[in-house]
Amino acid sequence: MKETFEKYMEECPAVAILRGITNDEVTTVCDVLYEAGIRLLEIPLNSPDAFKSIAIAAEHCKGRMAVGAGTVLTVEDVNGVRNANGTFIISPNTDVDVIRETKRLGMLSIPGFFTASEGFTAIKAGADYLKLFPAILGPGYVKDLKAVIKAPIMAVGGVNAGNIPEFLKVCCGVGIGSALYKAGKSIEDIRKDALEIVKSVKV
Repeated sequence: MKETFEKYMEECPAVAILRGITNDEVTTVCDVLYEAGIRLLEIPLNSPDAFKSIAIAAEHCKGRMAVGAGTVLTVEDVNGVRNANGTFIISPNTDVDVIRETKRLGMLSIPGFFTASEGFTAIKAGADYLKLFPAILGPGYVKDLKAVIKAPIMAVGGVNAGNIPEFLKVCCGVGIGSALYKAGKSIEDIRKDALEIVKSVKV
């Protein structure tokens, strides 16, 4: 599972955050993102019928994209994602129980952190990656954190096509939310923004 995630990260180190996606648009959005070059999809659990959307995406994208969940706050949520065939767990916070359950189930753990203390707590619990959230203090803050934190860091929150190149100098990847997808956005606009983001990660 980790090898597959890392392979897709090498192809395109950007996770598409599909907050608010509905079941009837999942396959179309997945295809548009895949065609643009994005390989990693996060469906936050505060989306409508999120577990069903994850299951649809996981089946539709099998063998070509990795699908996981975001805004995962409880151990029960972790199990729900696993049952929907999601392969990675992303949270906005550092919750040791969530991290440990994720690893127990053989899934990839990407908890959110903001301080060095949270980062070390997450690493000790078994996190595979750390999600700096929100990344409002910019790449310079990541550089300072990396002086002591050796786990790979992804930047999420406030990341867009314009600042991706600077973040990727110090981060292994980025998560893109509203700059890529939001409820009601047209497929044409999603395609245009996805192509711009993929272009930015390859600068």
